[in-house]
Amino acid sequence: MVYEYSDLVEKAKHWARRAARSGWIDKDQAEQLELFEEKTPDTLFATPETRPLIVAFLGGTGVGKSSLINRLAGDPIARTGVERPTSREVTLYYHQSVLLQKLPLDNIKLSAHDDQQKKNVIWIDMPDMDSTEAKNKQLVLDWLPHIDLLIYVVSPERYKDNKAWQLLLAEGCRHAWIFILNQWDRGQTEQYQDFKHQLAKAGFDDPILLRTICAAGEKDSLPDEFAQLEQTIQQLTDENIVNQLELRGLQVRRTELKQKLQTSLIELGQEEDYQKVQDEWKAIWRATTNKLQQGFEWPLQRLAAYYAKHESNLLGDLVNKLSDSDKQDKEKRSIFWDDWAQSRYDDALDSVILKMDQCQLPVAPIRQTLLPLRTKGKSTTLNQSELAVRQALANPGNSLQRGLLKIASFCAVVLPLAAMGWVGYQVFYGYYESNLTDEAYLGVNFAVHSVLLVALAWLVPYFVQKKLKPSLEKVALQGLKKGLTAGLATIEIEVVRAIDENRHQRVTYIQEANEIIAQCEIIESEVDQIENRSLNRMLTDGNL
Repeated sequence: MVYEYSDLVEKAKHWARRAARSGWIDKDQAEQLELFEEKTPDTLFATPETRPLIVAFLGGTGVGKSSLINRLAGDPIARTGVERPTSREVTLYYHQSVLLQKLPLDNIKLSAHDDQQKKNVIWIDMPDMDSTEAKNKQLVLDWLPHIDLLIYVVSPERYKDNKAWQLLLAEGCRHAWIFILNQWDRGQTEQYQDFKHQLAKAGFDDPILLRTICAAGEKDSLPDEFAQLEQTIQQLTDENIVNQLELRGLQVRRTELKQKLQTSLIELGQEEDYQKVQDEWKAIWRATTNKLQQGFEWPLQRLAAYYAKHESNLLGDLVNKLSDSDKQDKEKRSIFWDDWAQSRYDDALDSVILKMDQCQLPVAPIRQTLLPLRTKGKSTTLNQSELAVRQALANPGNSLQRGLLKIASFCAVVLPLAAMGWVGYQVFYGYYESNLTDEAYLGVNFAVHSVLLVALAWLVPYFVQKKLKPSLEKVALQGLKKGLTAGLATIEIEVVRAIDENRHQRVTYIQEANEIIAQCEIIESEVDQIENRSLNRMLTDGNL
């Protein structure tokens, strides 16, 4: 899809606004794109397919610009003499058949005519560039995008005018130019050559530089090149030439838009630098993790003791069941992520921002992306530790310990029962035997041995259970450390993910800008080779 020039400019401005808001480019760079001109000459017309040549007269005060335009138009359309410096309007002199759009600019004087010989030209009289009225200069700048041909008028005394010259240097390759050394009746050949030399420095190797005399009476008595000026302008009114000028102007502006976007993209840094940032973060976070784990050793021990003490309440609504003092104690013991830990964490995050800055990557986007993570470090570690300690207390010890405890529990029930069953059997059997043999019934030794057997059958599994059952405090401490390790690992992953997200945002902005740049490189229709020698002389080499 090929976009119109105005659409490309609007897309570029929209891109610049979003990139500036997100901090990917600075405001000055965005402003350059925001102020990029999207108006073109054809935007003045209701039917831009066939339109006249737009000619504007530019110059300083007192160079005879108004007299020249009146002479070309054949009518007194521009004010001259003492009125000129006070002019605060743009005058359009056009054929009545031309359909103009509703003009968006203020201070416009419209002057229609019915001269068929001038049907294909619109004359525009600009305010003086060196006027003390700042609004005059702004009017000139506002109207420049609508111009095909600029006639730059100077006088022998004013051909080095700095203000108008700066505009020439800025606008050189956007327009066709004709240079007029007016009031030649007061000029010298050295001034003509000097002015021509200055134009060569501005990119016009062989400019059309004409000498005219527009003072009343003098133009009839002294020869000038006014007729050549009329003939040159008439040649440019050819529809093909007008189209070529318009296409060339669009090509220049697309190139300028492309260059501004490419300059903006430089601020987005290099892709490979993101890997350096991630490597820096991982190295610093490993060192920070070691410091945090060492610093958390004592708070975790206190917290483990607290969990061991209140282990029976963990499955219920612990906060509601505890007294006020217990609640305060819980808050003190559970918040092991203190200001010291937060400071170490913030320092690690700041290292990411510092590395981004060292790699000349935009800092504002990553700072914004990391902002929510600064407050999540504490909650992440606390939540992971809480979960891990609950899981540890729910299943204390390792699998071997839990298996042996189950066996010991089984034996604590079965062995005493078996011992008491054996003693009961011996008592019954001894009683039966004593009746048959008249021997003595069970003696003292049997009674002592029986008691010892039952006692051992109960005590041995009990002591084994006691020894195998892990310490709740140790279990809680192991769970807390496991949860802390998991929480710190989660933080590392979240920061890496934030860096990746920042990288993807950068890629998105680059892709959008490159799409606009690619559209700028598409020429909707090939610009014909300009064979008109006069027209070639009016164009600078530019930077196409």
